[in-house]
Amino acid sequence: MNIKISVRQVLQAKGGGYWWIAPQAMAFEALEIMAEKDVGALLVVDNGKLAGIFSERDYARKVILKGKASKQTPVGELMTTPVICVGPEQTIEECMALMSAKRVRHLPVREKGGLIGVVSIGDIVNTIIAEQDATIRDLENYIWGGEFEQAPVHQL
Repeated sequence: MNIKISVRQVLQAKGGGYWWIAPQAMAFEALEIMAEKDVGALLVVDNGKLAGIFSERDYARKVILKGKASKQTPVGELMTTPVICVGPEQTIEECMALMSAKRVRHLPVREKGGLIGVVSIGDIVNTIIAEQDATIRDLENYIWGGEFEQAPVHQL
């Protein structure tokens, strides 16, 4: 595969920004936000700085399996740290490799020290599918676009 689409292009297509929560908030509140916004993770921001990331996987492994209560457990106890981040000029291929190697599904995007968005494995897969669809359409147009005459059909 040789798709040279940048993270910046993915963010422009999906819209920038990100959803976040404070580390003092309870896990239940984080789950409510994630359900409302239809996202699988929230960035954990403390005093304007990225402190961690809280995902559905964190909830399943650190609350449910350990018998904790989501209404009494702060996100700061459950979040994943350190957070693996990418820059906007990195390619989706680089993101896929990083996600596979580190076994993560969400990558915050930083530019000049600030957060500008998040790319998920779903964003990456959807981008690859869209790019492959465009390539297929281009090839079909090239093949059938008038450069070749269709052979006449003969009945026997």
